[in-house]
Amino acid sequence: MAQGGVQLDRETFSCFICLDLLKDPVTIPCGHSYCMKCIKHHWDGELIHSCPQCRQSFTPRPVLLKSTMLAALVEELKKTGLQAAPADLCYAGAEDVACDVCTGRKLRACKSCLMCVASYCDKHLQCHNELHVLKNHKLVEPSKKLQENICSRHDEVMKMFCRTDQQSICYLCSVDKHKGHDTVSAAAERTERQRELEGSRLNIQQRIQDREKEVKLLQQEVEAVNGSADKAVEDSEKTFTELIRLMEKRSFDVKQQVRSQQKREVSRVRELQEKLEQEMAELKRRDAELKLLSLTEDHNQFLHSYPSLPALSEATHSSSINIRPLSYFEDVTAALSAVRDKLQDVLREEWTNVSLPEVEVLLSAAEPTTRAGFLKYSQEITLDPNTAYTQLLLSEGSRKATLMGQEQSYSSHPDRFTNCVQVLSRESLTGRCYWEVEWRGREVDVAVAYKNISRAGSGGECAFGRNDKSWSLECKQNSYSFRYNNINTPVSGPQSSRVGVYLDHRAGILSFYSVSETMTLLHRVQTTFTQPLHAGFWPYGYGTTAEFCKLK
Repeated sequence: MAQGGVQLDRETFSCFICLDLLKDPVTIPCGHSYCMKCIKHHWDGELIHSCPQCRQSFTPRPVLLKSTMLAALVEELKKTGLQAAPADLCYAGAEDVACDVCTGRKLRACKSCLMCVASYCDKHLQCHNELHVLKNHKLVEPSKKLQENICSRHDEVMKMFCRTDQQSICYLCSVDKHKGHDTVSAAAERTERQRELEGSRLNIQQRIQDREKEVKLLQQEVEAVNGSADKAVEDSEKTFTELIRLMEKRSFDVKQQVRSQQKREVSRVRELQEKLEQEMAELKRRDAELKLLSLTEDHNQFLHSYPSLPALSEATHSSSINIRPLSYFEDVTAALSAVRDKLQDVLREEWTNVSLPEVEVLLSAAEPTTRAGFLKYSQEITLDPNTAYTQLLLSEGSRKATLMGQEQSYSSHPDRFTNCVQVLSRESLTGRCYWEVEWRGREVDVAVAYKNISRAGSGGECAFGRNDKSWSLECKQNSYSFRYNNINTPVSGPQSSRVGVYLDHRAGILSFYSVSETMTLLHRVQTTFTQPLHAGFWPYGYGTTAEFCKLK
């Protein structure tokens, strides 16, 4: 019981502000007592002087006089062994939020009050919560940013939010600088933003799950790629070894043939050369005889000797001299060059196919983030007249479809849509593709579909987005919606007469964008495409048009 009495005395004679025993105690008009230094420090700089415990205000500032009776009691209690301060108090460190009520060495705050814009230690928080008018105040974890909740203009707590200027304001701001703006309470704005935040979190969590699935698929793909690549390297080494051996054999054969032909032709040329040299020697001898005879001055001797000259032997015909070997070997070189060029062409053309799987894996990694990035995959698309509903007029090189009031002169064809005002592209779409659609009128469905989508019937089996063979973005004057397998999903985004469509067939990604000065994602599909896709339109209302834009 004695110990309990000491504890009571300690609490009774402690200053509410510093939590230490009263020093130079003073009692203010409401009856609460404080250290003179603590209450003076608390009131300095304040416009309204109030009691830290009961919040009663005093005007003017009370004159503080030392309470000699309280001072004497405190001194007597000190002599009985009363400690100056409890030993288990937790003082605030450099990284802690300090109690705003404590003076001197401050205790660590355990809560912050958004309404009072102050932080409290356990002791002062208890006093805060005991006051009825403060019980409904919003308490949060200790924060060093409480002053950010005070309006710098009016020194009031900012309890409102201006949606026009997107900033927190106080009540005085709402009737002053922000008068006429769209303002709500901060709590209401927080509720709405919290709802948006939760939606964003759900979207992020869904995307995380999608990415986790994709990571597993990519890991499986890595293993498959590694296995396939190892086998391809092994097979390629065998193939190139066989090719090298074949080329070495062909090289040896050609060398042997050339050398053999060279030997034959050189022998023939040498034989002709010797024959010509013999003929030249004979001709030179006859020429010397004729020269000597021509110098004879005796006419009778000249005439006697001239008839006895032997006749010239028959000259070697020029056709015997054939330069065919040179031409022949040039033909060999030309033939080998032609073979080389053909091999290079084959390797160049086929090498793209050999490298394609690796390129495809790398390109499936990420979707472009800019229009310039998308345009790298732009695809020129035209409409197939054989699929067009009979009231659709195709123009601009079969890139544009217009819904007319009368039927067009189309021949009967099994690919034609008979009950849905639709048309598909000639081109099948695989890999990574991007195209843009410009539309005018009441409403247009921008879609992709498998080629085997039904072309007849009144049910959803042939209408874009009403089955599992097509995906459709419904574009209206003031809204968008996405439809697949007859499930309609509202889509938000800026209105535009141009829609961009991005397809990564292998990755199973289909994205629709609103295209203006910037690109805004409207909706993205993550799935598995089992067949090539075809782009398509469904215009609503006579005169409505949809056109594939020229992007190159």
